[in-house]
Amino acid sequence: MTARHAPAPATDAAGPAPDETATPDATTAPETTAPDTTTAPGNTATPDATASDDPATSDDPATSDGLAAPDGFSVLEARLRRIAGAVPDPELPMLSLDELGVLRGLRLLGPGRVDVELTPTYTGCPAVATMASDITDRLREQGMAEVAVRTVLAPAWSTDAISAEGRRKLAEAGIAPPRPGATGRAGDRGPVSLELSVRCPHCGSLDTTLLNRFSSTACKSLRRCESCREPFDHFKEL
Repeated sequence: MTARHAPAPATDAAGPAPDETATPDATTAPETTAPDTTTAPGNTATPDATASDDPATSDDPATSDGLAAPDGFSVLEARLRRIAGAVPDPELPMLSLDELGVLRGLRLLGPGRVDVELTPTYTGCPAVATMASDITDRLREQGMAEVAVRTVLAPAWSTDAISAEGRRKLAEAGIAPPRPGATGRAGDRGPVSLELSVRCPHCGSLDTTLLNRFSSTACKSLRRCESCREPFDHFKEL
């Protein structure tokens, strides 16, 4: 009869059953580490997004031109001025208006509206109308619907405004360039002599003679070289 008490150890076997419930606790432990791994790639995605923003800014036309322009106007103005300055002079096509020094300024007034200041080589120069027309055509090709070209007479233009490259191109074309500073306007240079030596653009001789005070245009005179006997135009100092 005492053998019927054997079920007592069965309760001991039931004891480990609740111990098996501890295994879910072990499963919850890796679950806490899982979100940590998901946040790590999430954090790496953030710098990738910022890195993609950098090339976008480098493709910005404002930064590509290398000019600071908060509203974009100064970059556009500089580009339009280069285009207008590259227009050739009607009477001296080997020179651009920028090299001749007659393009005084360009301002962007608003979307599609631009104002250009032009100073003629002398009052009444017949080439001014052609200059204004050519500038207008070039700027309209760039999307400028309203182009106003104004003639500015003060300060007056002088041959000192011709660039060094412009003087080189004049000599290369067989036209004696004006001598820099010969007008006496840039500072106190003293009196200018009435007879100035003009170098022949063909042979370089200073032995030249004035044949006519006016040549193909009013701003040039006609001279002859006594060394090579070649006639040539001289861009008069103004």
